[in-house]
Amino acid sequence: MLKAIIFDFDGIIAHTEPIHLKAFQATLCDYDMEMTEEEYFEKYLAYDDKTFFRQLLQDREFKHDEPLRHEMMRVKSAHYDELISGNIELLPGARELIKSVGHKYPLAIGSGALGVEIRQILEHAGLESYFKVIVSADEVERSKPAPDVFIEALSRMNQAFPGSGILARNCLVIEDSVSGIEAALSSGMKCLAITNSYPADKLSQAHLIKDSLEGLGLGELEALF
Repeated sequence: MLKAIIFDFDGIIAHTEPIHLKAFQATLCDYDMEMTEEEYFEKYLAYDDKTFFRQLLQDREFKHDEPLRHEMMRVKSAHYDELISGNIELLPGARELIKSVGHKYPLAIGSGALGVEIRQILEHAGLESYFKVIVSADEVERSKPAPDVFIEALSRMNQAFPGSGILARNCLVIEDSVSGIEAALSSGMKCLAITNSYPADKLSQAHLIKDSLEGLGLGELEALF
């Protein structure tokens, strides 16, 4: 049976993927590199910043070390802060679904975004109180498609809700990326995929695929279990 729901953040709750893309592009431009939107969505979506720069620089055969990667992460964060200012936007149906399911089930966020980015938007939207557990990129070793973020979210939910006995098979993950679906399945959880970032045929491994969170009913989620 369903006992808990774990939301991805970028591309599920917040319409921030285009902002992350622009921040990455601006950072790469500072280092005389380019990345197209198509390349981002094909290769790098769902990576946290650390994994993004490590993988992209490796793909580009760009000579780098850890201090350079950290500096690029700092620059990207500055670009993101500038771009997100005044541009916080929730995706359709996110607010309504969170409020609907949050009255019945423990909710968590398992995301490749930074914790400060997540909390800033949740606070702005008045939704922070619905999430007792937030696991961000800066709190796990490996990013999606590794299952670390969801396994950690499960552990923290059982700590936050003593006696609830939540197992991986009792969790529903809501995702928008191929890597996110893989991470959810690897952790033993069921997955609802939303086509906010990829077409349905790319998300076929999910247990359920929807075009939007808008109009999604709790009964449809519970039916998966």
